[in-house]
This record gives sequence, structure tokens and C-alpha cells, in this order.
Amino acid sequence: MKRSEVNAVINEMKDFLETHRFMLPEWAYWPPERWKGAYERCFEIVDNKLGWDITDFGSGNFDRTGLSLFTIRNGNWDKKDKMYCEKIMVAGEEQVTPMHYHWNKTEDIINRGGGNLVMELHYATPDDRLSNDQVTVSIDGVLTTVEAGKPLILRPGQSICLRSHLYHRFYGEKGSGMVLIGEVSLVNDDSNDNKFYEPVGRFPEIVEDVRPVHLLVNDYPDYL
Repeated sequence: MKRSEVNAVINEMKDFLETHRFMLPEWAYWPPERWKGAYERCFEIVDNKLGWDITDFGSGNFDRTGLSLFTIRNGNWDKKDKMYCEKIMVAGEEQVTPMHYHWNKTEDIINRGGGNLVMELHYATPDDRLSNDQVTVSIDGVLTTVEAGKPLILRPGQSICLRSHLYHRFYGEKGSGMVLIGEVSLVNDDSNDNKFYEPVGRFPEIVEDVRPVHLLVNDYPDYL
């Protein structure tokens, strides 16, 4: 992705969050130069990859396959300082997050507002294929059984609990608008805990055509 594209996505997400009155920490808005020499005070942010995370999953087409994320809080499996994570995310209409599961993480995905969120679910087989068995999940504490791969609609206010080894992909429903998505989960580790059904690039390579408006989680080492 070009840095100019990343900047545009971040600015669009900031506007969308403001519309829904979802407030981010103050450091979310720091310019790049504010991070210089900040590691001693901000090591939790840096080490646990809190902050902006814009990805096209290596697709080269963010609008079709991509997701905008901001990790608000996160722990560390090694330090065991916090064993939880919270994210806020934005998905556009028919903008797909590819099919994947997590080896360890259980997460609640919450439709915080905007349009409808579409989920497609499969249990993982022992050889990591997609099972065709019916899937039973908890939606706001109510057990619900759905056909494997059949679109499941989460309307604003609804949430779903996704346990480890449950394949899922999601996207905004066509015609309903952008979706504000919350995540509450065990510790998040994007480097080691994601199993994508088809190979993807979790973090994009950035073409530096302009200056960053805000740093991404993978930018910290270059600026601190």
C-alpha cells in the first residue's frame, strides 16, 4: 500500500469514529516526530503493538480485501502483564477480512454501529480444512446454530463469540454502510496466532510516497 493511501484510510476512520462518538487515546493523534525518544514512557504501546493497523492483507486492493484497525489495549503472552485485548475496527461494504482462525485467542466481535456485519463460519478440520458441519456459536449469550459458510448477519448492538480454531471471515453488508466493529479478546498476537485458510500478507509493505500522518504499529522501530 502507498503511504498516501494509508493516510487517507486513517483520516476516513477518524471521521467515522467521530461520527459515532468513539474516542481514542490522546497518543492516537500524535504526529511521527512526537514518538522520537518516547520508548521509555511508551514501551507498552510499542512492545504490544497498540495503535493504527491498516492492512490490505497483501491483496493490492484495500477496498475489496482490507480492514482498518486500532488496538486500544493489549497484553503480552510472555510477560503475562495483561491477558486481554481491545480493538476498534472499520469495515466497508463488501470489504472482506479473509477466512482465518486463531490458535489461542477467543474473541468477541461486536457490531458497535453503522451498517450490518456479515460473518461466515466454519469449524476447522484436523488438517485445517473447512468443515461442512453446522456451527454453534454464542450471539449475545444465546446459543445459535448456523449452516457452515452461510452468511450470518450481526446488526448494530449484536456480538458473537469466536473461539479458537473457528474459521471466520467477515465484511460489511452491501447497501448498509460502513461498520464500526469492536473486539474484546484474549491477548492478540498477529505474528504467531493467525491461521489464514489461504496465504495472505497480514501487514502490508508500505511505499513511502508521502509523510505518515500517524504511525502504524510496524512503524515504531523506525521512528523511536
